[in-house]
Amino acid sequence: MRDVLLELLQSNQGALTIQDIILNFVIAGILGLVIYLSYRISHAGGMYSTKFNVSLVMLTLITTLVMNVIGNNIALSLGMVGALSIVRFRTAIKDSRDTAYIFWAIATGICCGVQEYIIVSIGSGVIFLFLILFGAVKSNERYLLIIRGESVSENNIEQEIEQLFLGKVRYRVKNISNGSLEYIYEISEKQLQAADKKVTSVATHLSTISGIKTVNIVSQNDEMSR
Repeated sequence: MRDVLLELLQSNQGALTIQDIILNFVIAGILGLVIYLSYRISHAGGMYSTKFNVSLVMLTLITTLVMNVIGNNIALSLGMVGALSIVRFRTAIKDSRDTAYIFWAIATGICCGVQEYIIVSIGSGVIFLFLILFGAVKSNERYLLIIRGESVSENNIEQEIEQLFLGKVRYRVKNISNGSLEYIYEISEKQLQAADKKVTSVATHLSTISGIKTVNIVSQNDEMSR
């Protein structure tokens, strides 16, 4: 039994030829370009990162390289798993969809490395369509309305916010110290647009109220802030 297991671990049946390796990289490169195109279309806007997109293509090719090296060698695959387990991906992900693209690139590289061309082609086609489809879904952007002013204007500020947003927003933070105060409200994009229609500009309108020193509107989305 021991000899059988040892022989199984040391065996390397089905070693790839040069033609197989080149074909694996060609298919991986083509599908990597499909991933690149999908990311380019679905992330049109300020969130798009060319470097990250190129990294997806490279991730596909590198995974294919790893799978070519492993082949059918069980011992080498176990060693590779152990080596890769110490790698930590610490790059901050700005968009949760980026995680899906990373897994897509890795899965494509694995399939190309084991020559499962039909599976990876059909799977990539389906994923491409779904990511393009759901890439058009707009996120519900939230904004922080930050107001700083004099503490004597506390009631005026709260009443103005109450009227401007029809009582549908409540402050998240309220600080009062040494004659000054600060309010932080969380509002949706829809609420902000509705209020802008009433007074042309919420920030400009609030800044004209007596006792208010500064008005800031900050987007909670990393794509844009104003």
